[in-house]
Amino acid sequence: MKLTARQVDTSKPKDKPYKLSDGGGLYLLVNPNGSRYWRLKYRIAGKEKLLALGVYPDITLAEARQKRADAKKVLAAGGDPGQEKQEEKQAKEQAVANSFERLAMEWHSHKSTSWSEGYAEHLLMYLKKDIFPFIGQKAITDISQVEMLNVLRKMEQRGVLDKLKKTRQACRQIFTYAIITGRAEHNPVSDLAGALKSPKQQHYPHLLVDQIPDFLRALSEYSGSTITRNATRLLMLTGLRTIELRASEWVDIDFDKGVWNVPAERMKMRRPHLVPISTQVRELLEEIHQLTGRGKYVFPGRNDAGKPMSEASINQVIKRIGYDGKATGHGFRHTMSTILHEQGYNTAWIETQLAHVDKNSIRGTYNHAQYLDGRREMLQWYADYMQALENGENVVHGSFGKHA
Repeated sequence: MKLTARQVDTSKPKDKPYKLSDGGGLYLLVNPNGSRYWRLKYRIAGKEKLLALGVYPDITLAEARQKRADAKKVLAAGGDPGQEKQEEKQAKEQAVANSFERLAMEWHSHKSTSWSEGYAEHLLMYLKKDIFPFIGQKAITDISQVEMLNVLRKMEQRGVLDKLKKTRQACRQIFTYAIITGRAEHNPVSDLAGALKSPKQQHYPHLLVDQIPDFLRALSEYSGSTITRNATRLLMLTGLRTIELRASEWVDIDFDKGVWNVPAERMKMRRPHLVPISTQVRELLEEIHQLTGRGKYVFPGRNDAGKPMSEASINQVIKRIGYDGKATGHGFRHTMSTILHEQGYNTAWIETQLAHVDKNSIRGTYNHAQYLDGRREMLQWYADYMQALENGENVVHGSFGKHA
């Protein structure tokens, strides 16, 4: 006799488990603790088997009957509903194991050892905010090109094109990693660059030669921190990127050899970099050493000496001396490059000093001490030139102090 919905709903626990049969092998198992489970008894190859169909009331009587009907179809086709259920469970577990988020985290963990801490954190934040909520739980093999395009276009619509470019590149690398490790067969991100907007080339405000004397004099009169004032000068005289300079440690400075070592993990291109120390740079560093030499960092944080000074510190100096929007820490590199090229210095020296990598270079290894003597002469000339401009000496750009 078939069950009624009321019989199922009003079933009460007893001292021992008991069954309420609905026919066709389907029954409700009522346990002493009050839990009620749908079960389906069936035979295959003469052997009796049991299939769990779910818990009441999550699965209603009608739903349990539909599951019975589905199982009967599998049996009629010569299949085993229990085995199919197991395979479905395994497929779901495999999908979770090979989900985009799981593989992205694995890729990030694998790659982040060669990145700066800040870059690793930012990239993970982009993925967590803009990618994982939409495709994070999907099996990586189920993500289509159109789906990836739609997800990335959400960022495009917000106008965050720099972030979009970095996130798209990260997603492309995640799929490549999945392919290499045998978890995917195609990369749906490879050809998406042409379908998305690219960020505009960023141009940093920079000083022209005739602006340098007034800038340097304003910097000399800056009444704030000696450390940030000297850091600004050092950025001008070395061609270092802001992050490369502000995270410097005293162990990086070799006064005896007259070189400033920047380790690979701090460099944009992940290659060690050597900066020859000019007389003026040495004086600035020695002045700072009187203030911070007992600590780890050359330029410690204002509120926490256990961390390097903040990213905004140098730009704050530039702003306070009246050059906001006219100069930036990164813009000093442009000024240096322009002056040294106009002066006729070897382009390879300049590019090496700025730690630019020649993409067309066929040299197998990068020698971070390359052109060291030439660069030492070049940076000393540049520091002398800056000093002459600040002192108001009558110099002619293009011929001042140039060695034959």
